[in-house]
Formats: sequence, structure tokens, C-alpha cells
Amino acid sequence: MTRGLTDKQDRILNFIVDYVGDKGYPPSIREIGNSFGISSLRGVTVHLDALERKGYIKRASTSRSITVMGKTGATAPTKGTSFVPLVGTIAAGIPITATENVEGMLPVPQEMVRNIQGAFALRVKGDSMIGVHIMPHDVVVIKPQVTAENGDLVAVMLGDEATVKRIQFLQGRVRLMPENPAYDPIEINREDSRVIGKVIGLLRTYSSQML
Repeated sequence: MTRGLTDKQDRILNFIVDYVGDKGYPPSIREIGNSFGISSLRGVTVHLDALERKGYIKRASTSRSITVMGKTGATAPTKGTSFVPLVGTIAAGIPITATENVEGMLPVPQEMVRNIQGAFALRVKGDSMIGVHIMPHDVVVIKPQVTAENGDLVAVMLGDEATVKRIQFLQGRVRLMPENPAYDPIEINREDSRVIGKVIGLLRTYSSQML
């Protein structure tokens, strides 16, 4: 038994380590509960709180954000997984991934962000992009860049709000094109908008795909 832990805490810690070793990302609270016959989320978080307090794990505010800590720092999850900041409300004038904007760290397949510096994730609002299978509440992974080519799926700042659309350059005009016929294109100009990155991946609760 791991020093300083109860039997249940020790078994949950080992479950997390084994899960990460097998899948490359941490289990959800519900998956931990199902494995140990704990019916309530609170019943699981009591044990996770104890593990965190005793220095065995760290958690963020997002799903699947448990990191197991070792003597030399974080030891898991590392297998095939990288972490990117999940950006929430974006404050005007503050860098995208500044602490004020970040909800937590999100595990993504390492291959998705390999050799990309500063990748981050945005949660999708609305259904304007359902034609390319980007659904409300999905998370898109963004490669930061300030330029785009015609037809790219991009994240664009409109004021202090980020939106995901397909960009179109047409006779000196720039439009953000939805992938849902219920929405009209958005005409933009450089004074009130800026490209912040290109969409390179899509995350759902139980799957991910490269775009």
C-alpha cells in the first residue's frame, strides 16, 4: 500500500495509473465511480480530494484532467498525450492563453499537436458549423497563426469573442462562412477582427479526430 493512503485511496490511485498507462489519458470521475461501485460523483471526488491533498495527484477544472505526481514531478499521463490550455471567456487585450482566460488543461492526442508551439483549445458555441460535423459543445484544437488561406477552418476574434468558421477571400472582401444554411456569412474587416489560428483537431467526449 502506498504510504499515507487508505486502502480505497491506494486502489483508486493505482486504477488511475493503470488507466493512463493503457489509454494514454486519465479516466473520468464517472469511470472511476463505475469501477469502484461509487454511485455519486461526490463520492469519487472525496477520494480525489484526499489524493490531491496528500500530493499524489493534481487536477484542473476540466474533464479527464487528473495528473499523477511522482518524486520528480508529473509522471502521467504522458503516453501519446499532450496537454493544451482550454480557453474560456476571452478578455479583450489579454493574450489568448493567459491565466485569466484558461479554464484548465485538456489532454489531446500527441500526434495532433506534434511540433506545434502554443496550441490551444476552444469550446464551440452554437450550431453554425454542423455541416462539417462540429457540434455545439465540441472542442476544437487550434494551431496559433495570424494568417489563413482561402477555405481554411479558422478561429477568429470578433471584438472579444472567438468564433470558428471557414474563411473566404473574394474580390478584396473577407467573409466567415458558416456550415449551416440557417446562418448568413459574416463580412469582416481588419479593424474589428483578427485570425488567431487554424483548426487542426476536433474533440468530443469519447473521441477525437484530425482535421
